[in-house]
Amino acid sequence: MADYTPLLTAYDGPGTASPKPPRVASLDVFRGLCVFLMMLVDYGGSILPIIAHSPWNGLHLADFVMPFFLFIAGVSLALVYKRVTNRVEATWKAVFKAVKLFLLGILLQGGYFHGVASLTYGVDIERIRWFGILQRIAIGYIVAALCEIWLSRQTLGEVGFFRTYYWHWCVIFSLSAIYAGLLYGLYVPDWEFKASTPTSLPSSNATTTYVVKCSVRGDLGPACNSAGMIDRYILGFDHLYLKPVYRNLKECNVSADGRVPESSASWCHTPFDPEGILSSLTAAVTCIIGLQYGHILAHIQDHKERLNIWFFSSVLIFVLGLFLAFIGIPVNKSLYTISYMLITSASAGITFCALYLLVDVHGYRCMTYVLEWMGIHSLTIFVVVTSNLAVIAIQGFYLADPQNNIVHWIITRFVHK
Repeated sequence: MADYTPLLTAYDGPGTASPKPPRVASLDVFRGLCVFLMMLVDYGGSILPIIAHSPWNGLHLADFVMPFFLFIAGVSLALVYKRVTNRVEATWKAVFKAVKLFLLGILLQGGYFHGVASLTYGVDIERIRWFGILQRIAIGYIVAALCEIWLSRQTLGEVGFFRTYYWHWCVIFSLSAIYAGLLYGLYVPDWEFKASTPTSLPSSNATTTYVVKCSVRGDLGPACNSAGMIDRYILGFDHLYLKPVYRNLKECNVSADGRVPESSASWCHTPFDPEGILSSLTAAVTCIIGLQYGHILAHIQDHKERLNIWFFSSVLIFVLGLFLAFIGIPVNKSLYTISYMLITSASAGITFCALYLLVDVHGYRCMTYVLEWMGIHSLTIFVVVTSNLAVIAIQGFYLADPQNNIVHWIITRFVHK
């Protein structure tokens, strides 16, 4: 997409009377870097587990991708809504964009596509997954957009940055407080669920009931956290992610083909959504933090002043995140903890500083041309990668038998070796 939209947006914001200024190339390069990292960890994670998502606490390369997408969406929003003349019209357009992105996410990650190893498609509505990557970006986008449209004062030159966007910081602290209150304050009782277990008969499955003992408050483990409880109550078991990354923990002892042995802990068999309801609160905060970086880009013209504010803000946020991790708040992507949110947002800020210095200040665009192109077309690439359309198209050419194709050969030879 040539214009910056939620995942990927630019200057054609609603209510903007002024002509489009030239594109900030580092925005496209940063977005292209996000897409490249997503492809790298998706296709390379099975070969190099160190770059795949951390099973629970900790940070791997893949754990930076989602916050980076949210951060750059926030930065772009400051340019989209730099001058809003009709707030109601701008709100409706923002809502419409968010809904389109959310529905596209359901199509791509709701279970409609069955992966590169399958020649089928389609999803049971009773088991569709409601939340995912694009859905999370849509939520962050609409929260940040509403902040920009309704909570920004129009007298920037008179009152300064902080007072102009004072309510944005109130939203940041409010969302973080609500998140922390629910994560640590909700009581999680014992719970159980039923799962199908394959039998020796091809046409039948046995149903096993698993019981998870909790009866705790403030637990941040994979079994008894309140984020999972909220999703189970509101969304239901059948609408959660079926292969949570915590199955890679040693307690689950998952096999090479992804099966969890019956001897593993009961919670290893449960679904869990890393893009669930509660963690969407702090994910939205990442987008609002990116929005503040975008304000610097939109209202300050001097390169050095921009870089100084971005860099020192990033260092401050990073140190705060490290401090929270030091006092016991784990860095956890699946729960999108506050320490994780701060550290990854700061990392996104520092990365953006480096790219801005390289591309927009020193003009080394030839070095990042491919990333810039990927950033301009990021939504299209995301759709192709997530749906595996390119791989499915190649898989359609086979010799004698549908399973006798190049994709199946690569998977059996290298991935499941």
